[in-house]
Amino acid sequence: MEKTHKWRWGKNRWIVLALLILTIIAVNIYAPIQPHIQAAAENLSSEPIFTLPVIGDFYLTNTLVATILMDVVIIIIALIVRRAAKKDELAPKGLAGVFEMLVEMLYNMTESTAGKWTKKIFPWFATVLILVLFANLLKLIPGFETIGLLHHSAEGYEAQSLGGNWYTILNSKAEEGGFMVTPFLRGVSTDINFTLALAIIAVTMTQVIGFQANGFRYLEKFFNFRTIFKKPVFGLIDVFVGLLELISEFSKILSFTFRLFGNMFAGMVLMALVAAMLPVFMPAGIMLFELFIGVIQAYVFGMLTMVFMAQATQGHSVEEEHSNA
Repeated sequence: MEKTHKWRWGKNRWIVLALLILTIIAVNIYAPIQPHIQAAAENLSSEPIFTLPVIGDFYLTNTLVATILMDVVIIIIALIVRRAAKKDELAPKGLAGVFEMLVEMLYNMTESTAGKWTKKIFPWFATVLILVLFANLLKLIPGFETIGLLHHSAEGYEAQSLGGNWYTILNSKAEEGGFMVTPFLRGVSTDINFTLALAIIAVTMTQVIGFQANGFRYLEKFFNFRTIFKKPVFGLIDVFVGLLELISEFSKILSFTFRLFGNMFAGMVLMALVAAMLPVFMPAGIMLFELFIGVIQAYVFGMLTMVFMAQATQGHSVEEEHSNA
């Protein structure tokens, strides 16, 4: 029989206690600086890359660099999986096997909800989920939000040279203006432009799939005037319900946007504050929590997109038939 190793608190409590003591000592000897937190993405370029007539100046931001990195990682993984799929192996190994399992699981989930519209909805569902998942997980790579460009600030800190053009920020405040760090990379989901764009795409494609499934009858979900002359009271109720449905479609954009942005930005703030107060061992536990939140948020965003698309294929007439029955 195989022996199972169990966690023994009596034996390992001294290790936990030693780590806590080392953390307290490290905080008092090497006190960390207070992090600079802002909601908007930081500009890496002092001059705009280009200017558009309506949008205005377009700068290179750290979330844009992180987005490009995320796209490159996804493309590389897709090429690896595609290469493994061409080998015609019965059971792909390694990364290809993991993604085959993930795609199969997502397809089965879509099929159980969307039925015959699975092939239409699945690509959007899987794309949104994988995109948000990678956006949330890449921010856990060491160097995100910590390595960047030095810039002068009235409330900045003193900088110490490490050789060449490399510097580290000290805990002591500079008397006549110091330095702050603008990180090269920042979590993509902490940029509201990314979450808003993703929400608009998800809600717009929900309406497109609704039209493809029901034609112009899909508009009856929002503008239902069929019974207003036959049954004026119930007809007015149907009109009012349709307007509520129209408002709810627009509210989905706000819900999608701020749910993902709020959770991931709060995680970034939590990591920064914990790292500033207990910088040695405690951030590791917070990073595990961030990993859990990132996976859950990707799953929720993708599942809501898939469910809304599946509901759009049913149309308004199906709901009426159920209510009459």
